[in-house]
Amino acid sequence: MQPSPVKANQPPRIFFSVGEPSGDVHGANLIRALREKCPTLSVRGFGGDKMVDAGLQSDFDLTTLAVVGFAEVLPKLREFFRVADIAEDVFRKGLVDGVVLIDFPGFNWHIAKRAKKYGLPVYYYLPPQLWAWGSWRIKKIRKYVDRVLCNIPFEKEWFESRGVAVDYVGHPFFDVVYSQPLDQNFVNQWSETTSLQVGVLPGSRQHEVHRIWPLQLEIIRNLHEEFPQVRYLVAALKQPHAEWCQSQIKGADEQLPIEIFSGKTSEIISLSDCVFTKSGSVSLELMAREKPTVVLYQVSNLTYALGKMLTRLKSMTLPNMIAGETIMPEFLAAGKSKVAVRQAETALADLLRNPEAREKQKESLRKLGNDFAQPGASAKAAELLLKYLRSG
Repeated sequence: MQPSPVKANQPPRIFFSVGEPSGDVHGANLIRALREKCPTLSVRGFGGDKMVDAGLQSDFDLTTLAVVGFAEVLPKLREFFRVADIAEDVFRKGLVDGVVLIDFPGFNWHIAKRAKKYGLPVYYYLPPQLWAWGSWRIKKIRKYVDRVLCNIPFEKEWFESRGVAVDYVGHPFFDVVYSQPLDQNFVNQWSETTSLQVGVLPGSRQHEVHRIWPLQLEIIRNLHEEFPQVRYLVAALKQPHAEWCQSQIKGADEQLPIEIFSGKTSEIISLSDCVFTKSGSVSLELMAREKPTVVLYQVSNLTYALGKMLTRLKSMTLPNMIAGETIMPEFLAAGKSKVAVRQAETALADLLRNPEAREKQKESLRKLGNDFAQPGASAKAAELLLKYLRSG
């Protein structure tokens, strides 16, 4: 079945499939950009609260199922297939004209496959990083995706050389960084200090927070002995995450200079002299704001073993990938490994101890950001999507 272009007098109807909290932010900005260009646009599908606020008719909040790694996916397979059936029912009834996928490839391949079954055009915004691992999946892109809207400069050549229709639109994270106003009252309140402040980012998913925060707390505990005046501002994405992090502070840890907040990530990044974070797309905001950073990631032993067989990654942090070198020191802890935790602690201590080390990393991030950290991805992607939907 071949897709038909949207008629000139008919507003496009788009189905979104978004499963990551960060994708929810980018999906919301894309919906707003689409609506600016086509106010009568209809959008429905899978996304989170932010996309709903932007106008998405939600068929399911897929961000509640967000997982990372093979071991985390298996227990939820039945639920994923049930949600995919919801999408197929929408496609079968002819209720949408096209499908936009954002990240979340393990699930979104199924959505793409089902969309093509009914002749719908499929566009992948924030595509999976096939150039890093799983490059054999390029066959799925060629088979099930009509066009990729890529976000990192070198991706365009990579996809084109493998026969994929692709446009480079830039990364939407910078739209968020440059357009979202900071809570200035909060910034003013917590900037009144002569002490160094470390922003601590434990992740956006509950299971990530439960894995990373205990390791971050252990490192804070150890660093406090050498740096008693340093204050740690913890940026939880959601209030339940903040409450769980707070619940882990007991006994002697209650004397540590730790403050925990929800919904203040950008403000805390802005306030920080350096940042201790979990790996993720937030590293792009850290690059844009030129914040010296140490990255710690933790996965299960199973995920690590499988990933080691499948991945070609030399780095897991986007600014390092883009630069082709390690700007932000990064460490991967597998299972209960203590080595990476100690290495991350040493790297963070070096940033706290040496203003020169912080300035050196800031300068490297500044140079990288001047070339890459530019806003406009959402508007460009919206323009191209409407063009392709209308041209068929």
